[in-house]
Amino acid sequence: MFNYDMPLYRPPSEGNNLIIQATLGCHFNQCSFCSMYKQKQYTVRPLETVFNEIAQAAQAWPDAQRVFLADGDALTLPSDHLLAILERLNDTFPRLNRVSCYANPSDILRKTESELAQLRQHKLNLLYVGIESGSGTILKKITKGASPRSIRAALQKAHDCRLKVSATVILGLGGETRSDEHIRGTIELLNQTPVTYLSTLQLFLEPDVQQEFLEKFDEPFIPQDDQALLREQRQLVAGIEPPKPVIFRSNHASNALALAGNLPKDRERLLDSIDRAILHGEQLRPRFLRSL
Repeated sequence: MFNYDMPLYRPPSEGNNLIIQATLGCHFNQCSFCSMYKQKQYTVRPLETVFNEIAQAAQAWPDAQRVFLADGDALTLPSDHLLAILERLNDTFPRLNRVSCYANPSDILRKTESELAQLRQHKLNLLYVGIESGSGTILKKITKGASPRSIRAALQKAHDCRLKVSATVILGLGGETRSDEHIRGTIELLNQTPVTYLSTLQLFLEPDVQQEFLEKFDEPFIPQDDQALLREQRQLVAGIEPPKPVIFRSNHASNALALAGNLPKDRERLLDSIDRAILHGEQLRPRFLRSL
């Protein structure tokens, strides 16, 4: 169809959808655990270029219903720029029903409620937000550029503007020493703020970011094995009492155990699957199949 500027990343649920690169790289690009866009310079792609690729995409996939705007945080674009892309997508794909993108909490907070509502009206109605952890200390150690308070405010603002949020949490992010702090803080955050979807990843440090991560963590970091990460998963699932039902997944390729269900409805079934994995190693993904 056209040549993407690689590497290209998207959430698992966007694997069968049309991807349009509205930006290249990540505007923030300082999270110490993330290597996704370290080799890219953040760039706002010219509207003409994006429009040309939308036109090319329509030739191959005229009935596309869902579009993911890459790269790392398209919501950082000025609203008029983003609206121009959304208008072109709506004009080009008559069956379009959803546009989504990654978004940092600060991206959401910078937009006014009126701007977010206008984006939703143009079918940008799903934001993928990396919570990573509910611990303020850990968020500082990983240079997230957000606090539990700002994350809560961003998630609440998105909810108030009727935007769906798919939130992610990274198991193992506090290491062995701060494991309980990591999960307890995350539970507290999620129990205060509604999200539509919740996913877990396991910490997966690429070689090119390991040293930066360890230096910024600024204390001995002891990685955890599958058993410890499954116990974190169990603690998280057992502790979440969300303000509204949450669709829960751990289907990212980094996870040792793939889970799917709704919380709180499927809590006991999910806990049973985790317990069997802890006790017997059932359904664990082989290590050679795990990646970002």
